[in-house]
Amino acid sequence: MERPISEAYFQEAKRHIPGGVSSPVRAFKAVGGTPPFLVRGEGAYVFDADGNRYVDYVMSWGPLILGHAHPRVLARVRETLEKGLTFGAPSPLEVALAKKVKRAYPGVDLVRFVNSGTEATMSALRLARGYTNRPYIVKFRGNYHGHADGLLVEAGSGALTFGVPSSAGVPEEYAKLTLVLDYNDPEGLRELLRSRGEEIAAIIFEPVVGNAGVLLPTEDFLKALHEAKDYGVLLIADEVMTGFRLAFGGATERLGLKPDLITLGKILGGGLPAAAYGGRREVMEKVAPLGPVYQAGTLSGNPLAMAAGLATLEILEENPGYYRYLEDLGAKLEAGLREVLSQKGVPHAVNRMGSMLTLFFTEGPVVTFQDAKRTDTELFKRFFHGLLDRGIYWPPSNFEAAFLSVAHTDLEVEKTLEALDEAL
Repeated sequence: MERPISEAYFQEAKRHIPGGVSSPVRAFKAVGGTPPFLVRGEGAYVFDADGNRYVDYVMSWGPLILGHAHPRVLARVRETLEKGLTFGAPSPLEVALAKKVKRAYPGVDLVRFVNSGTEATMSALRLARGYTNRPYIVKFRGNYHGHADGLLVEAGSGALTFGVPSSAGVPEEYAKLTLVLDYNDPEGLRELLRSRGEEIAAIIFEPVVGNAGVLLPTEDFLKALHEAKDYGVLLIADEVMTGFRLAFGGATERLGLKPDLITLGKILGGGLPAAAYGGRREVMEKVAPLGPVYQAGTLSGNPLAMAAGLATLEILEENPGYYRYLEDLGAKLEAGLREVLSQKGVPHAVNRMGSMLTLFFTEGPVVTFQDAKRTDTELFKRFFHGLLDRGIYWPPSNFEAAFLSVAHTDLEVEKTLEALDEAL
């Protein structure tokens, strides 16, 4: 496929926007080449400025579980748009969406809307510190929780260590308040809890990791996470990616989790910017104006985002069979990828839960972030462009999840497998 118009847009964009993009992964730095500039979406497909059509497995990085431009979602947004864009005041749509979240997550008593996943996780951690009056938080290697300073942290040397900044501009003093452990290392977590549990405000985790590629939690790791409650540590399930995707009640429902706080985003906004954090009443009542933990946002709960999110969740709730459909279609894609790659003798591992999937170019199993880093990123670059040139838009990083929507069908899966066979 030729993309001269996208190339021209990209060169112009780089003169006005850092790297030509508003979020780094869009620049294709991990795979090289020019990103297609997308102008339209329809169902399982996107179209670029050059008129090329692609089967879309990015799906705006997860929000579009119903596919692009779902008629009912668009109609709800248009109806709301006619009444005004934003008021900076309470809206009935906020109440309706909060009630829908509570139905999906019975452990959530109160919900606060924000505009992005980063805002949700940042606010939840502030709340955890305010509630417990403790300074430290725990996160796991390969888990991504947005770009707040305290979360752009990686581990130093040793298994149990103070965090060090993983981005310029993050003070070391702040990074040291984040303790970093290995995902799927229950004994490492238990050791930290025994030694420092009473200093820790919260553990934040992706129940199913999507930002190191897809990593699935072990039963013992989930057990160790819940043991943190014995030390007065709050458990924060970051369901920005998995919320309403793995089930209507997200990973919390599917895995039987009992978090104190949950962060949501992506599908919650139905394709518009919206996110939320929520949890037990006694914790959430510490948030202003009820309590001393301050958090605010001019556009939080804005009517357009609430309308898109509400329409999306209504459709999902009315169609519980969608989750079985996505499970079956995901299983077909997974099996097909394994078959094609095995026939060609290409080392691989496919991690999947429901409609989230990652193909690693390494011998399996891939359980930890260290396992994921064994993937052959040079081979992934060729895989990515081999698919893109044949009309398949896969996430442009080997450490991101691919997403299916209910708009995808067997036809799109078959096209993908044919493209992969030709590319290999």
